[in-house]
Amino acid sequence: MAGKPNKLAFLSMPAPASYVAGLGRGASGFTTRSDIGPAREGPSAEVIAEAQARRGEEAEVDPDQFQDPDNEYGLFAGTTYEADDEEADRIYEKVDEAMDARRKARREAQEQLEMAKHRAERPKIQAQFADLKRGLTAVTDAEWEGIPEVGNLTRKKRKTEGRTYVVPDSILVGDRERGGIGNVVQDGQETPGNAGTLTNFVEIGQARDKILSLKLDQISGTATSLGASGTSTSIDPKGYLTSLDSVQLKSSAEIGDIKRARMLFDSLVKSNPKHAPGWIAAACLEEHAGRMVAARKLIREGCERCPASEDVWLEAARLHSNDDAKVILANAVQHVGQSVKIWLAAADLEGDVKAKKRVLRKALEHIPNSVRLWKETVNLETSATDARTLLSRAVEVIPLSVELWLALARIETPDKAKAVLNKARKAVPTSHEIWIAAGRLLEQEAGKNEDPEKKKKEMDTVDKTIEAGVRELRRHQVLLTREQWLKEAERCESEGSVRTCEAIVKATVGMELEDEDRLDTWIGDAESAEGRGMVGTARAILAYSLKVYPDKRALWQRAADLEKIHGTREGLDELLGRAVECCPQAEVLWLMAAKEKWLAGDVPGARGVLERAFIANQESEQIWLAAVKLEAENGETGVARQLLVRARDVADTQRIWMKSAVFERQQGQIDEALKTLSAALKKFPKFAKLYMVQGQIYEDRNDIPSARASYAAGIKSCPKEPTLWMLASRLEEKDGKSIKARALLEKARQVNPGNEWLWLESIGVEERSGGGASQVLSRALQDCPTSGVLWSKSIWSEPRPMRKARSADALKKTGGGEGGGSAVVICTVARLFWAERKVEKARQWFGRAVGMDGDLGDLWGWWLKFERQHGMEEQREEVRVRCVQAEPHHGLVWPGVAKDLRNVGKGTREILELVADKLEE
Repeated sequence: MAGKPNKLAFLSMPAPASYVAGLGRGASGFTTRSDIGPAREGPSAEVIAEAQARRGEEAEVDPDQFQDPDNEYGLFAGTTYEADDEEADRIYEKVDEAMDARRKARREAQEQLEMAKHRAERPKIQAQFADLKRGLTAVTDAEWEGIPEVGNLTRKKRKTEGRTYVVPDSILVGDRERGGIGNVVQDGQETPGNAGTLTNFVEIGQARDKILSLKLDQISGTATSLGASGTSTSIDPKGYLTSLDSVQLKSSAEIGDIKRARMLFDSLVKSNPKHAPGWIAAACLEEHAGRMVAARKLIREGCERCPASEDVWLEAARLHSNDDAKVILANAVQHVGQSVKIWLAAADLEGDVKAKKRVLRKALEHIPNSVRLWKETVNLETSATDARTLLSRAVEVIPLSVELWLALARIETPDKAKAVLNKARKAVPTSHEIWIAAGRLLEQEAGKNEDPEKKKKEMDTVDKTIEAGVRELRRHQVLLTREQWLKEAERCESEGSVRTCEAIVKATVGMELEDEDRLDTWIGDAESAEGRGMVGTARAILAYSLKVYPDKRALWQRAADLEKIHGTREGLDELLGRAVECCPQAEVLWLMAAKEKWLAGDVPGARGVLERAFIANQESEQIWLAAVKLEAENGETGVARQLLVRARDVADTQRIWMKSAVFERQQGQIDEALKTLSAALKKFPKFAKLYMVQGQIYEDRNDIPSARASYAAGIKSCPKEPTLWMLASRLEEKDGKSIKARALLEKARQVNPGNEWLWLESIGVEERSGGGASQVLSRALQDCPTSGVLWSKSIWSEPRPMRKARSADALKKTGGGEGGGSAVVICTVARLFWAERKVEKARQWFGRAVGMDGDLGDLWGWWLKFERQHGMEEQREEVRVRCVQAEPHHGLVWPGVAKDLRNVGKGTREILELVADKLEE
């Protein structure tokens, strides 16, 4: 044991001079100053390489050690990068992009899949608490208030900022004694304030109250002596809070923005002192900051640096008081005497009218060609003579100003005004305003003439003047478009010159139009003008169109409708008289003329119109029936019966035969009506209404078998008429045979697929019989998915909370939206609003419903019923008037009420009231 060498003896051996621990293993050892001594270097590169070789490691080769610093790096160093190389690089880049794009979709899908998997395994904190966040919506205010404060859970001492401390009692006592007299003991020794006695809180409270009273006395304005200082403060207590309200407190951010803007503008005016907007902006900034003195100083400097800028002078006048502004503008006119704004601003500063006139006249001496200055000067004149003198001088100085010429013509007498306009026309031959003013002047003079013939001649002069004006303007290459002329015509109408408006339309409405486009364009122009309320312009356009196309029946009818709505009865009669002369074969025009005379109470005149209509249209069914209606409603039943007999011989149409039977039925001649129907059915076996009338007559007689036979014959002859099937079904249901009624409607739906009225009748049968109406309604909506009446039925079949959602589906399915949808569904929505007491919304939706389909009388009945409950008498009367104008004929309830024998001879107004009453039941 003693002879063996000690293996750990090397630990006590001194290390080599260049030894670094762990260097052979690749470690970079570190040494301290105490290890290496002063200025001792580390191992050299050769020593490190030798140590790594002993360890069997390869020495790292520095790639830059064999590089020539004078040469470039890379394999192709020194070569030239040519266009071919660039093209090759571009091709390789495109190939790389194509390959990347090919794999892009797959790569993105894989990334999304991995991301979804990762989110599923490790969801975000936000996703983990999403359900809890949604649950916070149900937390009540009381629960929020009951949540305790969190407090400090980190157990770390937080830094407290803005600490406040209680004022020591010694300070309070000292402040209390500051205004009083010191207490001295009789033996001459002072009693120390802090002699170890207990604190007297009563005295401390008294001291606090005394300090507060001192401050309040200062604010209230009372002179209070503060100890030996003897100072006093006086503050207005009433205006104190008001002055505080007027103080604009700016946030730190706003103050910082003002400072930065001030630095920017300061740099701007120093770098470019001749830039006037910079001085104005800098002054406005100071004004915004509340530094008016600085703002005025800046703007005065701006006036000195930019004396030719009128904006700087105007801004300076605005920032200063009235007297100072006058001085500033007086200096301004010395530098920019041609500025109209400067002179007008100087005139505005004057409070006296004479002073304003003096300033403006001085301005006209410097700027005699300013129209605005002349206008302002004339406006200040109260005497027409002085204004006329000024305008006469103005048009001499500025002869090209149309505005001044027209102003002078307006204040002159009519004779002198004509001379003025003639001079103006010669001075400014390219002005259309002068020609229009001349036409209006002539119209004004013609309106004062009481002689009709002279008045007509003078009015014709207006047309000639406008036509001459249009020719002269074309000769001087002034080409106003047709739309511009129509705008001028509308402006004349709005200002009361209707005849001038018509003259402009006559002279210009045919410009720039092809022959094949004229009629459609003129009708569109008339509709647009009427929509804007320009009735005179629309009437003039239609009148000119009728002169060009006197044989267009639709054009006459449109003009008559316009005259009926916006014109007078005399004008309508005159227009219809000319219409039937130009279009004698137009039955609708004859009927309109006869109806208007009848409504006016002129029954003989209506008969005369129809007599002339018979001459022009001997075989016209409508004219024969109109004559029968006129005689029947005026009590001439014998004449009406004779007319029907003659009509059956002359016209011999199926409708005349049907009306004959209906007339006999209304007169109580049931046997004669059945005889007429039998003869008519032999002539017209395919006319369904004959079977309907016959069946209804038998129903009134309670002859069920005969009525059933009539409807059966009608169904056999006219299987495509749904009304016959419905009448037959109702007859069977009336006879207590609901199963047969259901079978008839089932067969009717097979013969007439997709008919909404047959489905509605089937739903009614099921409801009345206690069957499955909901199942039938579902089948009906599948067969007729866009039916308004079925969707309305579906809405009312839902429970009250579900009706609103169902109505939204109904509007969508029936093509709802702006101006779309079914009128029945819209009326249903209005009734829903009505049930919810949303009166204005309900009224709007009722108006929208009747606007879409005014022929449905039930819509008008529901609206009147609504207005009876929630509207005023004016609103109810408006519904009645609009219903009379619409003349409805269809609906679920309206036809039955209108065709009831008890309501024969009643007008639309009375039928509307009855329908509203029946809807209430």
